[in-house]
Amino acid sequence: MLLNYYGTAILNRMLNKATALDQTFQALADSTRRAILAELTRGPSSVSKLAKPLAMSLPAVMQHLAVLEESGLVRSEKIGRVRTCRIEPKALSMAEQWIHQRRSEWERHFDRLGEYLETLKKEGPSYGSRR
Repeated sequence: MLLNYYGTAILNRMLNKATALDQTFQALADSTRRAILAELTRGPSSVSKLAKPLAMSLPAVMQHLAVLEESGLVRSEKIGRVRTCRIEPKALSMAEQWIHQRRSEWERHFDRLGEYLETLKKEGPSYGSRR
C-alpha cells in the first residue's frame, strides 16, 4: 500500500475520490436528474416545485433527489413540512476539473500528432513508398 509522509494511505484517498467522482457521473447520467439540477441552478426549490414539471410521482422524484444527495450534487433541509433543495457546487467542480484534465491531456496528444504530421509532410515521401 502507498503511504505518504504522514502515514496516510494515498491509495485509499484516491479510491474514495474516484468513488465520489463515479457517483457524480452516475447521478448526471440520468436526464431527470439533470433536469432537476438545471432547475436548481436558478436557486433553492421545494421538492414539490421540482416535481411539478416532471411526468412522474412524488416518490419517484424523491428517489432521484436521494441519488443527487448521495452523490453530493444536492443538499436539502426540512423546515416544517417543506423540504428545500439546493445545488452543491463542490461536486460539480470536481467533475469539471476531471473533464478539464482529460481535455488538456487529449489536446496535448493532438498537438504532438499535428507536429509529427507536419514533420512528415516536410520530409516528403518516406523510404519505400511509391509515388
